[in-house]
Amino acid sequence: MPAFRPLLLAIACLAMAPIAQAQHLRIAMKAAVDSADPHLTFTPNRNVQLHVFETLLTQDATLRAQPGLAESWRAVDPLTWEFRLREGVFFHDGSPLTADDVAFSIRRAQAAQGPRTYASAVRNITGIEVVDQRRLIVRTGVPTPLQPHYLVAIAILSERAATDAADADFNGGRAAIGTGPYRWIRWTPNQDVLLERSANWRGSAEPWARVTFRFIPNDSARVAALLASDVDVIDTVPSGLHERIRAHAQTQLVSGDSVFTHYFYLDSMSTQIPNATGADGQPLPQNPLRDQRVRQAMTHALNRVALAERAMEGGATPAGQVAAAGFSGHDPDLGVPAYDPALSRRLLAEAGYPQGFNLTVHCTLDRFAGDARTCQSIGQMLTAIGIRTAIEALPMPVYLRRSATLTPAGAPELSAHLSIFGSSSGLASEGLTSLVRTVNAARAHGGWNRSRYSHPALDRLLDLADGTFDDAEREAATRRAVRFAVDDQALLPIFFMRSSWGLRRSLTLTPRGDQYTMATETRLAQ
Repeated sequence: MPAFRPLLLAIACLAMAPIAQAQHLRIAMKAAVDSADPHLTFTPNRNVQLHVFETLLTQDATLRAQPGLAESWRAVDPLTWEFRLREGVFFHDGSPLTADDVAFSIRRAQAAQGPRTYASAVRNITGIEVVDQRRLIVRTGVPTPLQPHYLVAIAILSERAATDAADADFNGGRAAIGTGPYRWIRWTPNQDVLLERSANWRGSAEPWARVTFRFIPNDSARVAALLASDVDVIDTVPSGLHERIRAHAQTQLVSGDSVFTHYFYLDSMSTQIPNATGADGQPLPQNPLRDQRVRQAMTHALNRVALAERAMEGGATPAGQVAAAGFSGHDPDLGVPAYDPALSRRLLAEAGYPQGFNLTVHCTLDRFAGDARTCQSIGQMLTAIGIRTAIEALPMPVYLRRSATLTPAGAPELSAHLSIFGSSSGLASEGLTSLVRTVNAARAHGGWNRSRYSHPALDRLLDLADGTFDDAEREAATRRAVRFAVDDQALLPIFFMRSSWGLRRSLTLTPRGDQYTMATETRLAQ
């Protein structure tokens, strides 16, 4: 009998190998985490941190708010919110969650300094009162019906662990104490993050004892790692590599519309712009983009179906509004603008440009797969109707700097430019507030309004949406604001970005609008 023991042991080990492997989920991400502090904004950080830290409200796959650490909330009056916390919630160190931890976390987020904070989500909060260990009162200086939704951004920390904590305390794990289903174990910069299943998690035990997030920025290398079974899931699969994953016997592709929309931003406010000249090459006496007929001509010049299917190789969905189906603010009655070059030419002639004009369009060349290709295609479509277009594709840091720069005359340096935007709240009204609401730094309006668009009617519609406490009425008000922005060509929606993941066929994954790759939404196929 002893002679058979090595063989029996080997067989037992082989039988256990799939189980052991199933306990460890390996996810490869395109972008690397750069901090464990959940109050510093950065999409890869938040993707990983949501496994460790929780928020009062959480978001479903289409970013609609759901109960999180708060089991319920209510408006006591227009300036007062009451939140009731769940029972039986414990931090990873075994200490119970209290309302004091929540109050501490909100105040810490308010006090955060620099460009990478969530301070705007708590900008209206003027006071926090702990009623008891399961209830707290949040007061705002102005009526803020969306305040609970904004709190999806604020991770709840352990006051004991995070008080006076430095970056090193979070990055090393001492202060990275949350209530989520996983514990922060190790972060190796530019390499990976290791998480382990929390014994103090209140819910059903996660199937993954360990989760590793590896950082592989090269798209082809990330796909190769999946095909070689070095990882189980990969994110951000560019459309050009979809077929490699579909064709492999052991892998599959999962896709869905995201909260990110590709827009054409036009300076329709300045009297003159630096990037347009007449058909003779001479400066134009006035900005042609101020004329709505010109903006209408541009939107009907765009073949959005071709851009989504060809330029983006199927990695996008044609858009005629700011939110995809299922997301807040989506209007099912608002269709995609018709592709009609003949109409575009007529509109240009009616606007006084029968010979067209020359326009330089700026875009990014490294923001997403297909951005420069899309830009070139749009340039060709505009040229076909008489707006002879020169394309200047810029690296993302240069684009961000130049899109925020004004000329000596006060006009945006980039008169017509292309990029994507998505609000982490998933709220269409929040996106419009950032992109086309009249710039007002004191109210945190127009933070990304690089075209300096301003219209009092749109501002009033957004004020109405912001000031409405009833969810259905607020959704209706948001749709009216969306329709106004589209009808006035405050910006031109082009397509919704589709998110794609590659994964083993033995797994299932829920595609999320925020493009996060969640171990908590990845399961073994039944």
